[in-house]
Amino acid sequence: MKGDLIKKIFIYFFLILGAIIMIFPFYWMIISSVKTVQEYNSFPPVWWPANIFDFSNFVKAFNAAPFATYFVNSIIVTASSVLLTGFITILGAFGFSRLKFPGKSVIFAFLVAFMMVPFEMLVITNYQTVSRLNWIDTHYVLVIPFMTSIFYTYILKNFFDTIPDSLYYSARIDGASNWKYLWRVMVPIAKPSLVTIMLLNAISSWNSFMWPQLVINSDKFRTVPFGLFAFMSDAGSDTQLQLAAATVSVLPMIILFLLARKYIVNGVARGGVKG
Repeated sequence: MKGDLIKKIFIYFFLILGAIIMIFPFYWMIISSVKTVQEYNSFPPVWWPANIFDFSNFVKAFNAAPFATYFVNSIIVTASSVLLTGFITILGAFGFSRLKFPGKSVIFAFLVAFMMVPFEMLVITNYQTVSRLNWIDTHYVLVIPFMTSIFYTYILKNFFDTIPDSLYYSARIDGASNWKYLWRVMVPIAKPSLVTIMLLNAISSWNSFMWPQLVINSDKFRTVPFGLFAFMSDAGSDTQLQLAAATVSVLPMIILFLLARKYIVNGVARGGVKG
């Protein structure tokens, strides 16, 4: 009995310690974003600013750079990516789960194996392709190369596999086409996995940095992460302004994750385990 109590104490101690270590950078970023220059540069550090509701740093940051444009671009890219990727993922997962065609297992195995190829190895090829299509410095270049995802298709395909075949055959006997069966039966049942895929894709699209840095040249099409990087170079030593801009940039995804964390965990768990 005593040993179990000590074990629980150690477990909770390390869990709390890990939570503090992970949360502290976000706390420091948010608190520092409302500090004055004197408070930020003071030593010992100021752990709680005198005026927690002083948003002058945010105003200065938005006046110094077109963050409204960056936000609009990120919203356009994220929404387009979520809709297109979701639609293609549903069709691909249904094909590999329910349709029968020669070499299906081999093709799917090759696609899953390609998940091991890092994105950095494809950058040059992708860049040459979009450059020949004259998509550099457009919204197309941020969305179309990422319309498909083997990982999302894998998750949804495994979820589709758990749906009984009897439903499919019953629907076919009743005269339902594959298209109608997919959207009337499978998609509603797979809602948890679909929500997970859409949320993960939204977070990935919003936080994308390396690719926009390569293919976007003007402020007009910059997304939030790339715009924040450029602003950090322009802001110089005004670190509190940089942190204010960083807070606004990451806050939407933090809120989205906190609201949808259960869907993400449950969806991945249910989609990644067959049967």
